[in-house]
This record gives sequence, C-alpha cells and structure tokens, in this order.
Amino acid sequence: MRTIKLIKNRSDLGAGTRGADMGIDAIEIAAINKNNDYFNCYPFEDIETENETIYNKVNFTSAKRIESVLRVCERLSSSIERNLKANNFPIVLSGDHSSAIGTISGIKAAYPGKRLGVVWIDAHADIHSPYTSPSGNIHGMPLAAVLGDDNLDFKIKEVIEDAYKYWQELKNVGIEGAKIRHEDVIYFGVRDTEKPEEDTMEKNKMKNYTVSEMRFRGFELCLNEAVEKLSDCDMIYISFDVDSMDCDLISKGTGTPVSKGFDQYEVERIITKFVETDKVVSFEVVEVNPTLDNKGNVMAETAFEVLEVTTEALVK
Repeated sequence: MRTIKLIKNRSDLGAGTRGADMGIDAIEIAAINKNNDYFNCYPFEDIETENETIYNKVNFTSAKRIESVLRVCERLSSSIERNLKANNFPIVLSGDHSSAIGTISGIKAAYPGKRLGVVWIDAHADIHSPYTSPSGNIHGMPLAAVLGDDNLDFKIKEVIEDAYKYWQELKNVGIEGAKIRHEDVIYFGVRDTEKPEEDTMEKNKMKNYTVSEMRFRGFELCLNEAVEKLSDCDMIYISFDVDSMDCDLISKGTGTPVSKGFDQYEVERIITKFVETDKVVSFEVVEVNPTLDNKGNVMAETAFEVLEVTTEALVK
C-alpha cells in the first residue's frame, strides 16, 4: 500500500490575481477549526517557490513570469518523480493551476512507459498557449504545455523568441515531449472558455462533461462512460480546481470564480469514482484564494472536506 505524502506548492505566479499562495494555509486553518489533525497524519514537503519575484518586471506579456513558473515546475516535477519511485502517493496542494505542469511531468518522469489519463475538474479548459492566451497568465496553459500543443492553428498573437525558448523548456519539464494525449483528457465542469480553447477542444474531440449534462443524464451514467474513455490508460491523475464549484453556492474564494458549477458532493463523487479504478497515482487541489473569499474561509473549508473524502477513499 502506498504512503500518502502531502506536497505543498505555495507558488501563485501563474495566476492573474495574487493570494492563492495562502490557499494551503487556509486549508490547514480549516482543518484546525474542525479540530481535525489531518495535517499531522501524513508526512509532507514544501516546494521552494519564487513568489518574491512578483515585484519584478514582467518580461513577457504572452507568458507572464514564465521564468519563475518554469523553475517551480521543475522542482515540483522532481519531487513527484522521487515520491512515486519511493512508493508514495503524492497529494499536491498548490496555489495556481500552472503547478499541474510539474505534477504531470513528474508522473511521466517516474513512469515514462505508461499511458497517463487526466481528469480535469475545472471551470476552465486551461489549454491556452502563449500564442492564444488573452491574458498571458500561465495558469491557463498547463494542459497545452503537457500536451506539447502550441495551438498554432488558432493563434491570436506572436511570441517573441526569448518567451518561446522558455515555453519550449516548460513543455519539456521532467522528460522531453508530450506527456499525455488529447483523447486522454476528460474535462468536468468547464464552462468559461475563449474561442481558441473551444476550437482546440473541438479539433481534438476532447470531452467536457458539463454540469447540466451530468445532472440531466445522471452522474453514474456519465461517470461510467468517462471511466470507460480512460480504460486504455495505465494510470490517472486527478486535478481539482475549486472554481469548478458554483461560486454563488460555495464562495468566491478563488481567482476566477464562475457561477453554475458543481456542488461539493458532486465533485466528491467524480473524484471517488476514479479512485475506485485503482489507477489514480496523484491528486491535486488548486486555486483556493482566501483573500477573495466573500464568506470568511468557506472555500478552504469546502476544499478541505473534499480532500478528506478523497484521502479516505485512497486509503481504503
């Protein structure tokens, strides 16, 4: 049986709004306030961040702070690879979603011969590249990076040479080349996208299970179908962005809140369904931003409850 290992990555440089660096502490405070000793039960390690570089000038508007994001992702990738080889199960708690580049790269570095499926629970597709991103924020680019997809068919701007070089390095963190295939990514709850992302998803026939579809067709039917779609994958990574949940129902404690999302229990069901396959090798929680929470610390409290349920399912 694998040992749970908590990997704490407080970097929030990939986001457009600061504050997600405090998300992990907010989740820990939520546990303390419940008199829950969760964070004393498992070994952990901290990934060195470069959050102090937030004060530096942005060199590349097409990929903001990519130099620092790259270095953090390299450290995270090395940590994930090392822990998987030590037979640990990494639960990754991160600031912004650019961290998924490091996590996915580390998984593939540990298991280069295995096929990886990705369960992406999020309001956003996060499949922009520097050529298509309107904002240049890298938390909107992790899937493009690990897919090795520049989305050039749908580009809206040019990328200067130095930014291009860093982007190439980011795509090759851990091991060179693409880590996953488009058909091995399944979205849940995506509902806030730009046209280049929509075109990329359509071109590659990427499945998005919307909130309305799952409620109309039934969660079990959709989840059984989704599990079947990843049946050829040897292993699965689950990425849970808290903005997948309904910001009006839960709270606005995340950088890019979107209405009409899942409730907490629907998210838990999605996650546990894939855990039941025994293929899940890592789970990640991202984008809790307590500085934006309009209800106190509710987003972190909800994220902690999802974390608890997931961990219980993993150790069964």
